[in-house]
Amino acid sequence: MSFQDAVRICLQRKYADFKGRARRSEYWFFILFSAIVGIVAGILDAIFGFRTGPYGSTGPIQGILQLALLVPTLAVGARRLHDTGRSGWWLLIGLIPIVGWIILLVFFVQDSHPANQHGPNPKGIGAAGQTPPPSPQPY
Repeated sequence: MSFQDAVRICLQRKYADFKGRARRSEYWFFILFSAIVGIVAGILDAIFGFRTGPYGSTGPIQGILQLALLVPTLAVGARRLHDTGRSGWWLLIGLIPIVGWIILLVFFVQDSHPANQHGPNPKGIGAAGQTPPPSPQPY
């Protein structure tokens, strides 16, 4: 999955879709997009003088952006957890500082599991770990 596909899926097709599964590439490309856009928004806040504190303050541009990306970030996180065979409620463990973040990071970097209650494997790999044979191409 490409960077543009991941952003398009998370922002257009599955903005608030907490069902289904998300591949690692979809999740990490969207997180990268969120970080890049957040940095740009922070720079814009600084250029326009909206930041009130020296470090760590959030200006209005960055704050609006964070609110706009909150739902799709939670949705893609839940779908990523579904891909590893876990419930989306595991996102709440992130409320525990450091330990919860490490646990979530471990979950997010794990490979896709075979088909589970959340749907088929998005990679198209069967239960035996083998990719399905290619369909015959018409000549």
